[in-house]
Amino acid sequence: MNGTIQDVQPVAGDKTQRWSIAASASSIISAFIASLCCVGPLVFALLGIGGAGLLVKFEPYRPYFMVVTFALLGTGFYFTYRKPKHAVASGPACDCPAPRTNRAGKIMLWVATVLVVGFLAFPYIAAWIWG
Repeated sequence: MNGTIQDVQPVAGDKTQRWSIAASASSIISAFIASLCCVGPLVFALLGIGGAGLLVKFEPYRPYFMVVTFALLGTGFYFTYRKPKHAVASGPACDCPAPRTNRAGKIMLWVATVLVVGFLAFPYIAAWIWG
């Protein structure tokens, strides 16, 4: 170790950031799948594509997708807002800066949360609007 660029180790916050982003993206996908039975036929009808009523077969699995969605959102919030572990070493090993919070990751997580709530509420709102 001579202090060159090759000796620099990646910060542990990078891994946490990746997990947070993965959990956010996965929760959006899971929420969309949970709403597929209701959103899918409407989107396909607007596009003029027939036979989309087959997506109604996803309705029995909707509660399971909702549980997965909330578990993934919880994971995203955990990795985003947990307190980072502090190093207990002393000397040159402690010279690394503390990882900064990732503002873009937090914004993306909250956008994902709003999208998830929108996807999961859509079947109830659509039934109320279009009766």
